[in-house]
Amino acid sequence: MSNIRLVEAKLPAGFRFHPRDEELVCDYLMRKVALTDTFQLMIEVDLNKCEPWDIPETARVNSKEWYFYSQRDRKYATGLRTNRATTSGYWKATGKDKAVHSKGTIVGMRKTLVFYHGRAPKGTKSDWVMHEFRLQPTSNVSTLKEDWVLCRMLHKTKEISKNPSIMGSSYDDIGSSPLPPLMDSFISFHQPNLDDKYEQQVPDSPICPQTKGTLFSPIWTQI
Repeated sequence: MSNIRLVEAKLPAGFRFHPRDEELVCDYLMRKVALTDTFQLMIEVDLNKCEPWDIPETARVNSKEWYFYSQRDRKYATGLRTNRATTSGYWKATGKDKAVHSKGTIVGMRKTLVFYHGRAPKGTKSDWVMHEFRLQPTSNVSTLKEDWVLCRMLHKTKEISKNPSIMGSSYDDIGSSPLPPLMDSFISFHQPNLDDKYEQQVPDSPICPQTKGTLFSPIWTQI
């Protein structure tokens, strides 16, 4: 059982792991590249070796959204293009990248991708959608660290696609829930007893302003 499921099992019915975009970038991706990710809620996935329908089982999380880390595979050693092909198909970017803000500062970017069966450019679009989060490059982030991304994957259902208020005009509109958070600040992700209280000191970050000082456990929302 994954750490996410372990924690969800301790929560009242209806509460799920559903962080906002800025929380994914600052509280998870930034920690991953800085080697300070003590939560360890997400697995690492090689997108070139794993088909999208295999990821829910690999992540061991029964949810409508799946979160994991991945390293971008560069097509060329000196280029910026990313190889996102698998055995069965490929991930194709759609729309423009969206900036992720925290307290008025751009802390990262969110790219939306759709999985296609077959080979480009004659692939068949599927219902698998993925948001790829990357850090905003700074002089303090090395090239190697920039290769780490955090992915949020979901399978678009017919109910969602028929509801314009949920889907919007494109896949880019699939984002974080506006629901108010449950401030369960005392759930520990790395202790055997999940009911114990804890605080964690976080080093100052030039990328994420809100990581300054004391940070509590991630926000969980009721859905």
